[in-house]
Amino acid sequence: MHYNDVIEDVGRVIDAIGVAVIVIGILVAAAVSCRQALTRREPAYNDFRQRLGRAILLGLELLVAADIIRTVAATPTLESVGVLAGIVAIRTFLSFSLEVEITGRWPWQKPARQDSEVG
Repeated sequence: MHYNDVIEDVGRVIDAIGVAVIVIGILVAAAVSCRQALTRREPAYNDFRQRLGRAILLGLELLVAADIIRTVAATPTLESVGVLAGIVAIRTFLSFSLEVEITGRWPWQKPARQDSEVG
């Protein structure tokens, strides 16, 4: 087995883990939200969106890591690095968008102060 084959296999495994994280996250978010909706303890929609967003963010991070491993370690050509830069830019934009949706603020902004902290 050659070095490039091992790197490709490692990249595929990390890709599969990233997809699995997203799928499992969707299932867990749906199950928790259904349970909340049935017990009527609290609104389920916002919690579902937050759980789903977190799962997608984690999955995207793993997918980016797999792309970086396969592109930089296996075939570092100018074209492959350019394609990787485009993929990372798109996924970074998606990650920032999801972060704003989950927290209601940009990642570099400080959290809003709670009333209990004022004073």
